[in-house]
Amino acid sequence: MPKLPLLARLLAPLLAPLLAIAAPSVARADALIDNVNGMTLDEKGQVVRFTGLMMNRDGKITYLLSSGQKRPKKVDWKIDMGGKTMVPGMIDGHGHVMGLGAQLVRIDLSETNSLDEALAKLRAYAADNPSKWIVGGGWNQERWKLGRFPTAAELDAAIGDRPAWLERVDGHAGWANSRAIALANVTAATKDPNGGRIERGAGGKPAGVFVDGAMDLITNSIPAPTPRELNAAFLAAQDRLLSLGVTSVADMGTSQNDWLTFRRLADINLLKMRILSYAAGVDTALAVAGQGPTPWLYADRLRMGGIKLLADGALGSRGARLKADYADAPGNKGLTFFSDDQLLNRMIRGSMDGFQIAVHAIGDRANQQVLDAIEVLSDTYKGDRRWRIEHAQIVDPKDLPRFGKFGTIASMQPVHQTSDMHMAEARLGEARLVGAYAWRSMLQNGSKLAFGSDFPVESPDPWAGWAASFTRQDASGQPFGGWRPQEAVTREQGWAGFTTGAAYAGFAEDKIGRIAIGMRADFLIIDRDPLLAAPGDLRATKVIETWVGGDRVWQRK
Repeated sequence: MPKLPLLARLLAPLLAPLLAIAAPSVARADALIDNVNGMTLDEKGQVVRFTGLMMNRDGKITYLLSSGQKRPKKVDWKIDMGGKTMVPGMIDGHGHVMGLGAQLVRIDLSETNSLDEALAKLRAYAADNPSKWIVGGGWNQERWKLGRFPTAAELDAAIGDRPAWLERVDGHAGWANSRAIALANVTAATKDPNGGRIERGAGGKPAGVFVDGAMDLITNSIPAPTPRELNAAFLAAQDRLLSLGVTSVADMGTSQNDWLTFRRLADINLLKMRILSYAAGVDTALAVAGQGPTPWLYADRLRMGGIKLLADGALGSRGARLKADYADAPGNKGLTFFSDDQLLNRMIRGSMDGFQIAVHAIGDRANQQVLDAIEVLSDTYKGDRRWRIEHAQIVDPKDLPRFGKFGTIASMQPVHQTSDMHMAEARLGEARLVGAYAWRSMLQNGSKLAFGSDFPVESPDPWAGWAASFTRQDASGQPFGGWRPQEAVTREQGWAGFTTGAAYAGFAEDKIGRIAIGMRADFLIIDRDPLLAAPGDLRATKVIETWVGGDRVWQRK
């Protein structure tokens, strides 16, 4: 991450709103939030409606009031919401908090529609930012309709001899220029690392793109961000998430530096959201948490309870591990990150100390590999383990029943389906789409669904994800009738994925995900009824206020 110019100016607009809205810290007294169009799901997924809510000094809900029910005469304070809609805070079941922060403070190419547009943006950014390294991301050759990866030579022409590194939108590939490649001492003689691939040109020379495990060849040469830069990135991410109504996140792949950043800001009361942390590998988990998950910290705002592992790469960079060749790349079945025994050993090591195991698996072969490991582990590690498979995008239909067999959670992202649908058709061919983005099949086979966005790969907007879950359509309403509509879930099931399901997936169902007695008072005031809104209107939902633990932590101006 390049050094941030005028850091104080960046921090000021992020800190000011937090300080300004801290006034309702009187929420630490017994309080009544009244005159709301309140709705939540109960433990069985049924809609519960209410018109008022009471909470105590600990920021927990003590009572729900219905229309016509007598209100208490004496409370320490109350607010009349004027009939506005109240819903539980949304939970993103799979995101990358510091990745989002980095995207917000660095150059972001996610909205560029062509290589030329991206290069023009890079050229302007380089002129305005004299830092040595240019670091950013968000590019997508599929969106550019390029038909290939971009090259180092093209990047050289835009920014010259300054080293540059730009991650692909999915975080599973990166684009370097010639100067960055030279600084990393990567040459034609450099071998592809395990679980990675160097895209090559004439004579085996690195062409500019490094996939999955090969990315470290470049990133190890980039100067590390300072704690101040990390603080600024986190605050930017938190503000963005709270503005969208995301009150809790399962942070997938938390590094030691990420954890220190969360703790550093929590120590000065600037951690406003909740983070369910999954460590980036076994070593990180043991370094941070020691022999087992951490306790809930900062009034249930932070906990490292799990470990994230990677079984393959991404579909867009053809790193997802498939059982058969890619339809558009014969001879390529994707990347193998671990042998079966290696993956099993890592899952055993984490399970021994009681960590929840979450494994990234996108391709059908990777999903089979993880399911095989879970079946072996389930003979030894009994009890409520809640094994998680992250993404579960392409699954062999014969493997779908195995998700329910051992209570495996399918942690999926509806917006991946709407972004990937045409690419998936090209990568796989029609015959292999039967188990693709198969949300309804997961439920029918007894799996639990947790929904998220995988931000910053996709936008963290939960309303777009919710709409996609029951329509299988993108923001423009395409395709008509939905893409493979037989895999859509109901509106209520989609809502559950972003609330009760995501809470359950993180062992937090007794704290968050519902508006109910004894739960943390995490709720939103929004501008419409999401159960009545048309899909396009649901996507346009605006959050008016965001409350976490009985404190108003964000307010629309």
